[in-house]
Order: sequence, then C-alpha cells, then structure tokens
Amino acid sequence: MERSSFSADPSNLREDFAKNEAYGSGVSWAAIIAGAFVTAALWLILLALGVGIGLSSISPWSNVGASASGIGAAAIIWMIVVQFIASSMGGYLAGRLRTKWATIHTDEVYFRDTAHGFLVWSVGLVITAAFLASAATSIVGGVAQSPTALTTARGAETVSSVPADRSSLDPTEYFLSALFRSDHPNPDRSDAAARAEAKLVFAHALRQKNLPAADRIYVARLVAAKTGLSQADAENRVSEVFAQLQQETDNTRSALARVSLWLFIALLIGAFCASFAATIGGRQRDRVQLV
Repeated sequence: MERSSFSADPSNLREDFAKNEAYGSGVSWAAIIAGAFVTAALWLILLALGVGIGLSSISPWSNVGASASGIGAAAIIWMIVVQFIASSMGGYLAGRLRTKWATIHTDEVYFRDTAHGFLVWSVGLVITAAFLASAATSIVGGVAQSPTALTTARGAETVSSVPADRSSLDPTEYFLSALFRSDHPNPDRSDAAARAEAKLVFAHALRQKNLPAADRIYVARLVAAKTGLSQADAENRVSEVFAQLQQETDNTRSALARVSLWLFIALLIGAFCASFAATIGGRQRDRVQLV
C-alpha cells in the first residue's frame, strides 16, 4: 500500500507540472501593462517637477540664479532620480500583481520576475517616448501654423502671416545677422537671398570642417555689397563669423553627446531598478498566506 501511494504521487506531480507549463503563461501581461503605465505616469510627473524647478532657478540677468553648469549637473542628477523612483515603483507593482506560478523552481521564479521588471521598464519607456514625441509634434505644429504678431513702433499696426522659417529658432540666423550687419542699418533692405547663399556655404563648410578660400571670397563679396565694407574687411568678418559658428556648433555637439551619454546611463539604471524591484515585489507576493 505504501509503495503504490508513493508511485502515485510523482505521477500526479508530473501531471500538475505539465498542466502548469502547458496552460499557464509565463508572462503576466496585465501586471506588466499596469506597472508600465505607473512608470510612465511617474516619469512625466517627476519630469514636469524637474522642469518647473529648473525654470524657477534660471534668470536672464547676469549673476542672478543658478549657473549653467549647476543647472546641467542638477538636471543629470534629477534624471537619474526620476529613473530610480519611477522604474522601481513600476517594477515592484508588476511583481506584486503578477500571477503566482505553482510548481515552479525558485530560480525560474526569480528569472521571470526579473524579466517582468525589464518588460515594465521597456513598455513604460515606449509609452513615455510616444507621449513626448506627440506633445512635441503638436507644439511645433501649433507654433508653425499660428501667425506671428509684430507690433511696430509707430502704433498698434500688427503684421501677421510671417513665414515660419523666419520665426523659427535657427542658431545660424544670429551669425548671419552679424555677418551682414552694417554701420548704417536700413530696415527696408532685404538680405534674404544673400543670407540664403551664405547659409548654404557655411553649412557645407561645417560639414567639411573647413571654409575654402573661394567660398570665403564669394561670401565676402556678398557682405561687401550689402554692408559697404571693403573686400579685405569683409573677408576678415567672414572668417571671424565662421570661426564663431564653428565653435558654437562644436559646443552644441559636445553638449548633445554628454546628454546622450548620461541619458543612456540613467535609462540603464532605470532598467536595473525595475528588474530588481520586480523580484522584491514577486517575493513578497509569494509569501502571502491565505487566511
């Protein structure tokens, strides 16, 4: 009798194990989606809080408010904190809300909890990126379509329907303005064609990291014709403006590279926190006792 009962128990365990593996999914998508939405919501809330704090500490006046380096360091730290809090919360919820896996080895449960946390982080990142991209597209589209109102000094005359390319924040426009600046400004003078040619030449020179002599002389002729400078002074101005534009472009490229690197590190920390927090939540979920 004892031998028959012993032989029956392993078969029942194998049957239950096969049933669990055949009909029980290893992924609790409901828990993952819930954790991902919580993660995305916390990302957006904390991001808005960080932007508000950053804007409140910036001042257009010199020696007032935080410095640019201080703002950059604080933004990096806050970006890491946001990833830590939001990803940990989403991963922990996914671990607590997922279905309990019966007759599964402890190592397999640990792996599945880790995978659930990573999936929460991945889905939450996609949701946040889609929302931010949609919001940015809507803002840019609204700014491009809305007419720009300019009030002249003579009175309340308003000029609408300003072209979108003139109202856009193009960093090269300042350098082009400095290039064609004259000692005797004329508001009725049109430099659109000359600026377009100079912009094309500078764009090509920035890609080549060098301004050829022929291009420098040609742009200097345009500057001399529009400003009244001599050819030599115009060539010196072209060289100085191009050097400033090249330095500004290098600074922007370096800043974007640093931001991308720190963003990668922050996202990597978020992925780790979500995966680890999911294991904590899953362990606590499995310890729940029926009463």
